[in-house]
Amino acid sequence: MMKKFKWLTVLIAAVMVIMTGCQSVGGLDINKALLTSLDVKSSESRSNLRIELVAADKTLTPEDKEAIDLINSLSLNIDHAIVQDSKTLSIQGSIQYLDKKLPVHIFMDSKGMTIQLDGAKQPIYLAMDTNVPGLPDTSQYEQAVQDVVKKATGLLLKHFPNPSKIAVKPVQEKVNGESLNLTHLQMELSGDEILNMIKPFAESLLKDEAGIKQLIGDFYDAMAPMIASISEAYGEEALPQESKEEVIASIYEPIILSLTELVEDFEGKKQELKEELPEIDTVLSKGTVLKLDYYFDGQLNTRKNSLELTVALPASEDLPFKALKVYSEGEVWNIGGAVKANKVDTSQGVLDVLSDSVTPGQVLRSFEKDSLVYNTLKDDLGISHKYFFLNTSNGEFGTSTIKKNNQTFVPLRYLADQLDAEVKLTKGSKSITIINDLTGEKIVLTPGSKKASVGGKSVTLPEAPFVHSDGSTYVPLRFLAEALGATLQLEGDGWIWVERK
Repeated sequence: MMKKFKWLTVLIAAVMVIMTGCQSVGGLDINKALLTSLDVKSSESRSNLRIELVAADKTLTPEDKEAIDLINSLSLNIDHAIVQDSKTLSIQGSIQYLDKKLPVHIFMDSKGMTIQLDGAKQPIYLAMDTNVPGLPDTSQYEQAVQDVVKKATGLLLKHFPNPSKIAVKPVQEKVNGESLNLTHLQMELSGDEILNMIKPFAESLLKDEAGIKQLIGDFYDAMAPMIASISEAYGEEALPQESKEEVIASIYEPIILSLTELVEDFEGKKQELKEELPEIDTVLSKGTVLKLDYYFDGQLNTRKNSLELTVALPASEDLPFKALKVYSEGEVWNIGGAVKANKVDTSQGVLDVLSDSVTPGQVLRSFEKDSLVYNTLKDDLGISHKYFFLNTSNGEFGTSTIKKNNQTFVPLRYLADQLDAEVKLTKGSKSITIINDLTGEKIVLTPGSKKASVGGKSVTLPEAPFVHSDGSTYVPLRFLAEALGATLQLEGDGWIWVERK
């Protein structure tokens, strides 16, 4: 299975190489300009992204055609994004597919992410507390780590050669309705150029001993305090008893050895790669093309950008498409301005979907039944779908059934757990309340009594629930399963198929 998808690894590596392959052209310090774009500054922006699959040259199944049409209709439109600071931002826009449009409002800060979707009774909340209980807070080291990542990117940019098609020129463009004098950087790179850029990159990097050692030292300075803090929390020795210089040397030597081997036997290693990943000849061919357009202002801030990426894919029986295309464009304004992210209204509470106790029904009930998200979750994604087998002959698979007066009984707790139903015991009473996960409807029954109620309506059971000698309450299987929205089907040999859609 993994071999079928090895080309994905090649694709990811190729895109990373493409995105870092630039130096200076026409007086524009491209390295500095691209690094400037990594700095998080307050700003406002808009952008969009869409994907297109190019169908393979073969007869497609109706299912494959439907899937391709669905993906090709997808687009993410960000109408207004506000970056308040490095940890606080808001996004307002929509997701579109087929003839449907789903408005979205997202707010994120250091505590978590809140998402308001159209038709939701409450916003969805995803906590982002990355602290592990018992370990020290390492958030104070985050900036240092980010700085090292930026320095590593700078080292790559410094040594990667420019693509063959690259141009810089002054232009006048509108950004958020304002006409600006900008510098337009235009790049185009085909897949067959990528492998040939690796050797000159390695040769250039080999000559920069000071740059590599500086980066290793910066990484050491950023990580050492964090590692020491974590080690101290565990009561262990913070770091190996080596000096910073010794650590730098121990990491630098294998890097240089690997780069040297790559340069000296580049053709051999390229052939080895092609033999191991024959798909690379297609992915890194002329059919793969990246086109990038960046527009920089006088402070080297990116004000507009667009991307068009076409990736040629190897022919495969498993893939109904022969190419993947990605399109995106955006513009940024009010950089460094006093902006404030738009919060999502949480006055009616939130649904914490990362909580272990959240059930499919709770998620569905948080949306209006006629909303796009409700129907997508229930019908397209099937989050409420549950199924399991019961073996009435020997009670395998975690439960045992009991036959009584020609009725099959099953432990209440087992059936309720399988269908995410909540069971409540009434203090001072023998009655038991079961809450239907999908509808919130209450089912009330009493051991020893055939009288029960479903959604407030009285019903008479074929047989009364009872308490078994092991202390478990047993209920009529068909009654409770159907009351909880499931169906039963006898499969033979005592097997019963229970399914809820």
